[in-house]
Amino acid sequence: MSLNEEVELLRKIPLFAKIEPSKLKLLAFTSERLTYQSGQRLFQQGDVGDAAYIIIDGEASVRIRTDGGEIQVAELGKGDVVGEIAILCDVPRTASVEATGKLITLRITKELFFRLISEFPQISIEIMRELAARLERTNVQLREALNR
Repeated sequence: MSLNEEVELLRKIPLFAKIEPSKLKLLAFTSERLTYQSGQRLFQQGDVGDAAYIIIDGEASVRIRTDGGEIQVAELGKGDVVGEIAILCDVPRTASVEATGKLITLRITKELFFRLISEFPQISIEIMRELAARLERTNVQLREALNR
């Protein structure tokens, strides 16, 4: 995938939709492009959060440890962002993320992520919207589990 193709993909992600193309090009250029094979982990639950990841292509599974073993709590695909909670809240990773096939990501370091947020307040709003939507989905799942 070329730099211009990565920029086009980034423009389709709500988090980055309002950022000018020249800044997106810089983001794509300064991010590390990583490829994972099925079963490889981007990070483990409990790891230090040093970066967020944007899925360029492929799918991944979000997994958490429980007393009964590890369970899948979400699936991620092209355009999804993962790993931002640990860097925003300065807490260990809240889940593990594993490739479920060939997976291509852009890794955005914590420093670059915070620079983007400070330069583009719109990103902060989109992050809040995404986190609020995730919280609502979690609450629905919790209510359903408690009503069984």
